[in-house]
Amino acid sequence: MPAPLPHRRGRISRPPSSRSSQPWRAPAALVVVVNLAALGYRLTEGWDWGDCYWMVAITLSTIGYSEVHPLSSAGRLVTALLILGGLVVVQISIQGVLGLSESGYFRRLRERRFRRWLNAMQDHVILCGYGRIGREIADQVTREGVPLLVVELDAERRAAAEAQGLPVLPGDATLDETLMTAGIHRCRSLVVALSSNAANLYVVLSARGLAPTCRLIARSDSDEADRKLRLAGADEVVSPYVSGGRMMAATALRPLAVTFMDLISGSDCEVDELRLSSNPDDLGPLNNMSLAELQLGQRTGALVLAVRTPPGSQAIRQYRGSQYSSGEARLIANPGGDLRLMPGQLLVVMGSQAQLGEVKDLLGAALSSTDVMAN
Repeated sequence: MPAPLPHRRGRISRPPSSRSSQPWRAPAALVVVVNLAALGYRLTEGWDWGDCYWMVAITLSTIGYSEVHPLSSAGRLVTALLILGGLVVVQISIQGVLGLSESGYFRRLRERRFRRWLNAMQDHVILCGYGRIGREIADQVTREGVPLLVVELDAERRAAAEAQGLPVLPGDATLDETLMTAGIHRCRSLVVALSSNAANLYVVLSARGLAPTCRLIARSDSDEADRKLRLAGADEVVSPYVSGGRMMAATALRPLAVTFMDLISGSDCEVDELRLSSNPDDLGPLNNMSLAELQLGQRTGALVLAVRTPPGSQAIRQYRGSQYSSGEARLIANPGGDLRLMPGQLLVVMGSQAQLGEVKDLLGAALSSTDVMAN
């Protein structure tokens, strides 16, 4: 049996792609050449630094301007070395930049910058799907000035969203990793508007498992999908067909009311959902205070459109006798002055931004959260 070959110790050759790990080596060499040449002119000719660097610039760029000053023999030697070294270094630098572009280095650099920007996003809306419904949702959210992030897997839809100036995260919204990257723990709500009911259900399940307190709004096109999405943890389920049908019916039956809502959408009025704290101590003197005693309209100019009371609240049983005696949560539209404030209530208030700001100041520590409703 032949003796084994001795182990040869030495360098392990690197693959060509490893050059991208030191992308700025050639430009750094160019900087060194420029400064050494300027120093050479300074030592041999005694010029000031401005003339030295100008001579280096016109020599490397091959512009062909006349010399700054007549050159001595030593200066001509510096010029010759600069031409030789500059040509080599410039060529290597150009090849290095082209190689970085071909290897996707600049694309990865943009992706890392985008990921850092994503990590800094707070209180934004995540929109999964940029189809026809997703585009309308994006328009409404951005019109309100709320930060929006689109999650889309389809290349054409991503391009359409980017054309509108929207930040887009390429990825599958059904994956936990994608939702985590989108900042599901820092967002104000997640809107699922994919074209498939199964995909919407999968996203809601994943999102509810990752962020139990996140507000989830999902799209549905059937009653069965609506029921399953709510069981999966969706806070609200919207069917575009049902909503569109209701709007068309309302336009046919109550055109003036629909026109009024259109007028509101074109004004500075907003509709806010103001949720009171579930802790009675946070409410302080506002606890069990009636709307008449609060005098919200007289003090701020805002209008209370409705009040949603949590299940089992005494406020339902105290308001207008047995009409609202059920223990379930109920939305009381156009509440009277005798309705009393209770922990956990949701006040739907309409007014200008200034008026709504005064309402928030009036409620103070009793206010738990605020959600702006699109007009």
